[in-house]
Amino acid sequence: MRAPDTHLLGDYLKDRRARLDPAALGYPPGRRRTPGLRREEVAQRANVSATWYTWLEQGRGGSPSNEVLDRIARALMLTELEREHLFLLALGRPPAIRYQANDSITPRLQRVLDALEFSPALVKTATWDVVAWNRAAAAVLTDYGKLEPAQRNVLRLMFGDPRVRAHQADWESVARFVVAAFRLDAARAGAAHSVQALVEEMCERSPEFAALWRDQEVREHGEGTKLLRHPVVGLLAMEYSAFTIDGRSDLSMVVYHPATPEDAERVRQLIRSSALQS
Repeated sequence: MRAPDTHLLGDYLKDRRARLDPAALGYPPGRRRTPGLRREEVAQRANVSATWYTWLEQGRGGSPSNEVLDRIARALMLTELEREHLFLLALGRPPAIRYQANDSITPRLQRVLDALEFSPALVKTATWDVVAWNRAAAAVLTDYGKLEPAQRNVLRLMFGDPRVRAHQADWESVARFVVAAFRLDAARAGAAHSVQALVEEMCERSPEFAALWRDQEVREHGEGTKLLRHPVVGLLAMEYSAFTIDGRSDLSMVVYHPATPEDAERVRQLIRSSALQS
């Protein structure tokens, strides 16, 4: 956590205040010495003292609470990115994440996946629902397009689909990793409460999941090597890397790449075969 910067905070508040249209917010236009709202009007909208807000803009208001900063952000009609910047300036840290479930991705992000012709890649939510994938992922990992949306969940597949289980060279190790990384991802995205129903479902359906969940283990998804027993080409070694998607704390992308030239040829073989069948 970095130290707050009261002078930059004051400049930022004044700039955001100047950008607001008084008439659009129901204030009489009248004669104003500067553009935007007056300080007392922002204070009124944020339900704070006009004197204290003035001090805050002047860099001498002290450290505001999370609740007060949220009220000021709403009063100034800040976007989520602007709200984050406000917290960084005022408190030296970002605000607590407000998880909002949204399983949509942009066409541009899908084109990024599709451009990875021989590298299986997918996008998953904080609840580990797979919401986008490329042709290589369908050929090498799972053909998610043939599954109902509710079944495109990594936990449901890992603990409930015998075919996915059989594909893992070391299922027990992979299952432990999946549960630990899922727990950390959900917490980081502020989705711990949102995943509760899924966790309860998985605990009822799978004693193995329930035991791993009780362990309270957390792990970074990060990067590593995954071994797959593919029913067509045999053992595959795939290096993987996980990436967060800027501006979408609820989404992450995982990209797999063949670990050796031999693995790369097997992946190409699978992709060519799936293209002929489609």
